[in-house]
Amino acid sequence: MSDNRVVIFDTTLRDGEQSPGATMTHDEKLEIAEMLDDMGVDIIEAGFPIASEGDFAAVSEIAKRSKNSRICGLARANFADIDRCWEAVKHAEKNRIHTFIGTSPLHRAIPNLTMDEMADKIHETVSHARNLCENVQWSPMDATRTEWDYLCRVIEIAIKAGATTINIPDTVGYTAPMESADLIKKLIETVPGADDVIFATHCHNDLGMATANSLAAVAGGARQIECTINGLGERAGNTALEEVVMALKVRNDIMPWSTGIDTTKLMNISRRVATVSGFPVQFNKAIVGKNAFAHESGIHQDGMLKNKETFEIMRPEDVGLSGTSLPLGKHSGRAALRDKLEQLGFEVADNQLKDIFVRFKELADRKKEVFDDDIVALVRAGSGEDEADRLQLVSMKVVCGTGGPAESTVEMEVDGKDITATSEGDGPVDATFKAIRQIHPNTARLQLYQVHAVTEGTDAQATVSVRLEEDGVIATGQSANTDTVVASAKAYIHALNRLLVRRDKVGEGVDAKEVSYKDLA
Repeated sequence: MSDNRVVIFDTTLRDGEQSPGATMTHDEKLEIAEMLDDMGVDIIEAGFPIASEGDFAAVSEIAKRSKNSRICGLARANFADIDRCWEAVKHAEKNRIHTFIGTSPLHRAIPNLTMDEMADKIHETVSHARNLCENVQWSPMDATRTEWDYLCRVIEIAIKAGATTINIPDTVGYTAPMESADLIKKLIETVPGADDVIFATHCHNDLGMATANSLAAVAGGARQIECTINGLGERAGNTALEEVVMALKVRNDIMPWSTGIDTTKLMNISRRVATVSGFPVQFNKAIVGKNAFAHESGIHQDGMLKNKETFEIMRPEDVGLSGTSLPLGKHSGRAALRDKLEQLGFEVADNQLKDIFVRFKELADRKKEVFDDDIVALVRAGSGEDEADRLQLVSMKVVCGTGGPAESTVEMEVDGKDITATSEGDGPVDATFKAIRQIHPNTARLQLYQVHAVTEGTDAQATVSVRLEEDGVIATGQSANTDTVVASAKAYIHALNRLLVRRDKVGEGVDAKEVSYKDLA
């Protein structure tokens, strides 16, 4: 590998999924892994195998299916974690064990280890991992708050024990760009054996500097960036993959490093991760936000019409956008729809196209124009609806106004049986959710209810996200419709169907404590 090549290590499926409420089913994790593999991600951290049976199964299956990427699993500094990790990743043609331990004074206090005791533990566990796998990554968690002399000491121990990649985590987003670059540079210059390994950077965004800190670390000598799609991750998230990749591409004049990422696939995977995680992308998010290539100011619009480079430093096509939003209408045919889907990065089979086309025609009859974002919403809404779901919305009627409480009548199919209920509530959505709870009693707590318009106008589709929590298990449902209340009902039912999977598993004899949202399939 050339010295100017930066390895992209994606941890969307591990660190990203640790975001509270960022639910992904088994099949969704496999789908995201396949997209990352196809996009050119060098290393996919597929999960934390010892965390649950579901996580182990997902990592194992991703390892078996990988075509190009190296598949990595996370393990704490103990033999049980490392052995379990190896059992999962060994199926991959290219694999990696990533083991870690907290080295800062605050983290050393948790297991109550002295510096010497922790140093011995690092040597033992890294050596054990290397005996199983030739590619081992080691991380001193909270490295940026670890004493300098001790950090150098434990890194040297890890290298001598066989680590091939040394990752320097800024676990709490504490560092700043100049400090990040200097830390990596000094470690490479100071630690014996540093020239024989790859140094990596893993930055969190607590102070909004994750991307800047990661790029600075590369300037300091790091040649691997750990990141996630959309910057997903604990607290304020991780370094956003799309940001560092496009920064290196656009400003290659001052950052002469390259990646193997096919950037035209960024927008599609961003949308998919947002959908399956239940974390929508903010409109003004760099690179993949809805407004990233939108221009409303008169001065900006005038400049764009005369020369796009006046206000755009990269082309929409570079990240997977079609560049222009050419609306389809009710007279458009399947060929035009398929072409539009391909422009938007979707490859659909004939049966999928048939289903999308039916819903597209229904939408076109209700809207004057169907825009790109409408098409994306149609595809995503369809992917969340499964004919095998036990709960199905049949019909609903809502009465609301200023004269009194709203009333909603909902008809649902529950395990093949039609049931109808009517309920009043503080608004149409509240009344609808109460009617659904009458039909399907549950104790799930509503953690999130979010609505956003897909396009402009009073006939715009509304995309609704609903997040439910029941007995510690979190499930997210989404749906899109020009009727916000209908979209809300479908999203709520979608989330309930996911929770039902857990009930079924417990009914089959699986201990409820062993079933988490990661096991939902």
